[in-house]
Parts: sequence; C-alpha cells; structure tokens
Amino acid sequence: LGLLECCARCLIGAPFASLVATGLCFFGVALFCGCGHEALTGTEQLVETYFSKNYQDYEYLIDVILTGVWHPFARPQRVHHAWRGRRAGDGGRPAHGLGEWRGMAAVPLGASRGGTAEGGQESHICTPRQFVGITYVLTIIWLLVFACSAVPVYIYFNTWTTCQSIANPSKTSASIGTLCADARMYGVLPWNAFPGKVCGSNLLSICKTSEFQMTFHLFIAAFVGAAATLVSLLTFMIAATYNFAVLKLMGRGTKF
Repeated sequence: LGLLECCARCLIGAPFASLVATGLCFFGVALFCGCGHEALTGTEQLVETYFSKNYQDYEYLIDVILTGVWHPFARPQRVHHAWRGRRAGDGGRPAHGLGEWRGMAAVPLGASRGGTAEGGQESHICTPRQFVGITYVLTIIWLLVFACSAVPVYIYFNTWTTCQSIANPSKTSASIGTLCADARMYGVLPWNAFPGKVCGSNLLSICKTSEFQMTFHLFIAAFVGAAATLVSLLTFMIAATYNFAVLKLMGRGTKF
C-alpha cells in the first residue's frame, strides 16, 4: 500500500502536459527538418530537369531565397545542411524548457524574483517571467515558419490540380495547351528564365513522376511537423503562464 501511495503521489505531481509537449516538439522539429531538407532537394532537381536548363536561374533561387535567409555567405551545396542544422538547434528548447518549468515550482519564491535560494546561493534557473517571454518569442518564430511552410504546399497543390484538369479535359473548358505550371509566377525562378513553365501533356507527365509525388508529400509532412512544433510551443506557453500566475498568487499569500 505504501508503494502504491508513493507512485500515486509521483504521478499526481508529474507535468504530463509538458512531457507530451516535449515529445511533440521533438517530433515536429525532426519531421520538419528531415522532410523539409529532402523536399528542397527534390524541388531543386525538378527545377533543374524541367523548368530551367541554366544553372544561374535556380542558383538565384538557392542563393536569394534560402542562403539570404539562413546565411549570407553559404554556398548552394551547403544550404540544405545549414537549414537543417539551424532548425535542429531549436529542438533543444523543449527539454531545456521542461527542466525550467519543473524547476520553477521547486525554487523558493525569493529566488524566482531574482533573490537567492536556500543557503545563500544564487539560483541560475530562468525566472517564470523570462521563460514565458522566451516561449512567446519562439512561438512567434514558429508561427512564421508554419506560414512559410504552407507556401510550397500551396504551389504543389495548384500544380497537381492543373494536372488533374489536363488528365480530365471534359471537366474544364480551357484548352489543354493553355494549362501550365509557371515557376516564375511564384518567384521560384526569375522572369527571364527559360522555359520557366511547362504546359499540357508535358506537365501531366511531370506530375506522374515519383519525384514530383514524393516532393509534394514531403512538403506536406514538413508542414505537419511545423504545425506540431507550434502546438507544442503553445502548450508550453500556456503551462508557463499558468505556473507564473500561481507563483504570483502564492507570493501575495493566496491560499488554494
């Protein structure tokens, strides 16, 4: 009976919300990084094979859109690894945050306010206010990542829809030859790129390739990974805000 009571007390005190959020955050970051890396590689191969024969055209895509965001001095062949490495660095935040969130309840109230813990030693644990702020900033960042990851899904979905119209000409009044996928229209290639677009039966043959299908599904998986990470950060923010409110009420002498 004593062992059961001890286990029950441990389970009652376990931060299940933070544990679930931690696992979800690691899963989301891993899914986003891995699938996003492979999807970018597949997109580069599709552009190189079907939309532009000039390396300078898709070098513009890699250097400006990717390198300009992640590292101004990176070379194209290093972009994917840098992109994956920077996103993987965010994966350490949930474990660190879980330790901080759990530690806030154990730190004396004076220490959480910038004072010292028992024995006169200074506490190095992040204060509740700081942790809420850090989680809020990371949530905003991943909200932008989530929105950006929806763009390639939208582009590939439009291309796939166009291919469905070509495959079923009776369902559309437009001529098959006028149904095209223009990479220049989405900013993937500059306007002087040649050919820049693929139309009709040629586009349908591209949509039937395994490269296109795989890249499309990888972008969807990366989008889901970004969504999972965002949900986990929102859970952390809610838990941290609640914990901060409890500490504030305890500091005012409120009894529960």
